[in-house]
Amino acid sequence: MESKLRENALHNFPNGKGFCFPCLLGNQVTGNKCWCRALCRGDTRLPSQRQAMDTVRIAVVGAGVIGLSTAVCISQLAPRCSVTVISDKFTPDTTSNVAAGMLIPHTYPDTPVTRQKQWFTETFQHLSTIAESAEAADAGVHLVSGWQVFRNVPTEEVPFWADVVLGFRKMTEAELKRFPQYVFGQAFTTLKCETSAYLPWLEKRVKEHGGLLLTRRIEDLWELQPSFDIVVNCSGLGSRQLAGDAMISPVRGQVLRAQAPWVKHFIRDGSGLTYIYPGTSYVTLGGTRHKGDWNLSPDAGLSREIFSRCCALEPSLRRACNIEEKVGLRPSRPGVRLQKEMLVRGGQRLPVVHNYGHGSGGVSVHWGSALEATRLVMEWIHTLRTPATMSKL
Repeated sequence: MESKLRENALHNFPNGKGFCFPCLLGNQVTGNKCWCRALCRGDTRLPSQRQAMDTVRIAVVGAGVIGLSTAVCISQLAPRCSVTVISDKFTPDTTSNVAAGMLIPHTYPDTPVTRQKQWFTETFQHLSTIAESAEAADAGVHLVSGWQVFRNVPTEEVPFWADVVLGFRKMTEAELKRFPQYVFGQAFTTLKCETSAYLPWLEKRVKEHGGLLLTRRIEDLWELQPSFDIVVNCSGLGSRQLAGDAMISPVRGQVLRAQAPWVKHFIRDGSGLTYIYPGTSYVTLGGTRHKGDWNLSPDAGLSREIFSRCCALEPSLRRACNIEEKVGLRPSRPGVRLQKEMLVRGGQRLPVVHNYGHGSGGVSVHWGSALEATRLVMEWIHTLRTPATMSKL
């Protein structure tokens, strides 16, 4: 049934103005009559003009960690809503599936540090709760300790997130002897989120709250109107087309996944370019950072370079086996775009919330940014349920 929903739930209106997934719900899932008859007959008036809005229909575009976490937050916190996640790719084929999933924040130059810290804090607290629960194994969330080392003393010896992670401290001289090329280091415990497990876990949460997962490539956000009342754009690099945003661009990342179960501590070069992140099933070795590169094919020369750099930090990795190459395109932007926008075309309006541009830091801030996106969605819901306010817009 789920695959049928994903493949067939979006079909053409008789009037040719879009597609209608509620019909499928009414006829194939609930057994009830179609609850969007007015739309199917071509009545494109705002729901508030038809009747009091009992259920607000929300489409979340994008099924990576940002899109799925936002869908879960909306489902949990926004009253009387239906949520549908629409994407051309779901796990295991998303960019998020390549992410190492270590909670060490990326810095966004155009986003205030206070905002970044709030997102990271809320994400860390959320995943900590999961790590302490019976859901930890299924969600792929666990604590991991280790070191971040620097060849030169950094300008900020204590980063803004130091009081969020656990046990943050300066490395001792004895610890630094492990890394003779480095002069300064930080030791702390953080969380690792195995996206290969976490994304299916989020999908399950969406469906438990009555949400749908639909496979379709969206070329224009207006395709979703009037079938949906609010659209949440979590399309990552897709926002170049869907939002006309030239500021977002790919940063190609190539990593290796290796079997090295004896590696228990993470090691990260302060530049963020070389890292060793142990997980439950494999160790992630990274990495690369190639701006503007859209190539998704692994480069054997880069793989050898990555492996060499990681072995310099942890020589025992030379015994690693079953090495796999993975490539992902990080949706990079100077600042995360997390804001409302009212799209207007002719006499039609489409309320949108944008939540994209997290680059390499998506996992580290996903829940915090999802909470903020949900607050913006609830503002739109209030507007839709107040006809006088909507008419002013």
